[in-house]
Amino acid sequence: MKQYFNFSWCLMLCLACFTYKSNAQDIKVEAKLDKSTIVLGDQTILRLSARLPVNEKISFPALADTISSKIQIVEVGKTDTIADKNNPKVATISRQYTITSFDAGLQAVPAFLFQVNTQSFKTDPLPLQVTAVAVDTTKAIYDIKQPLAVKYSFLDWLRDHWQWVLLSFVIILLIAGVIYYLWQKRKNKPVKVEVKPLVPADVTALNKLAVLRDKKLWQQDEVKQYHIELTDILREYLEKRYHVKALEQTSEEIFAGLRHMEITDQNRSKLRQILMLADLVKFAKGMPLNAENEQSIENAISFVTNTKEINQLPDNKAQNETV
Repeated sequence: MKQYFNFSWCLMLCLACFTYKSNAQDIKVEAKLDKSTIVLGDQTILRLSARLPVNEKISFPALADTISSKIQIVEVGKTDTIADKNNPKVATISRQYTITSFDAGLQAVPAFLFQVNTQSFKTDPLPLQVTAVAVDTTKAIYDIKQPLAVKYSFLDWLRDHWQWVLLSFVIILLIAGVIYYLWQKRKNKPVKVEVKPLVPADVTALNKLAVLRDKKLWQQDEVKQYHIELTDILREYLEKRYHVKALEQTSEEIFAGLRHMEITDQNRSKLRQILMLADLVKFAKGMPLNAENEQSIENAISFVTNTKEINQLPDNKAQNETV
């Protein structure tokens, strides 16, 4: 029994070694140069590639700025993976590096070490011939010549671009002609003056007060905005009805301007209640009661209704005839 166990163990070990050796033989690494000879300061491409089974992971050499003290890396390209068409289980992974050298002579690109699991694979070193630029030392050295100043006048530019200039001129003439034609057509067209009937100041004010009431501003805690719109409507009505600059005046200035107008004491009291309460809300941050807010718009409607002009229709007719 013991002999059978030892034989099985040896057989498994041999199979593992064979498989490990077989996988190792499937892995190949390589380094190539696009050009093995370059001029001093010129560039070439170094290509590193590894062919291995797709289930294996490989670590490329860590290259940063230089390959050696005389070979520099200009740019590191992306890593590409290409599957083998004949064997889907094998893939080739490659990466390219743009390199250069500023030391003339034969430079050596060293061997690169790849790591696959616990195994290491090396590429072959490559020769890179860097040739210096030939300089004729028998000739004298001259300073760099300054750029020559070339005169380019407007006539030269016009001669080079005359087609575009002519086309632009024609387009401008066409646009000017269209504008002139439309202007003449509009000038000769009779203008119809639409005469709009004058809307009485009280009708306008009452309509605006109805819209303001429907907004329900103070019911939505917008008390200040409510009183601002209410007083604006009332001030506009006062300007049209009594010809005072109510929109530009304070409340006291409005009362002073209306003192000689035919307004009953009751209507003056209603107007004072509206303006004074609005000033309290706007400037003193007062918070009136709900009943006071409702009273302001009721007083405004009553004030406009009681102070409207009686002889509006003849005035409107005269205004229309004048127009």
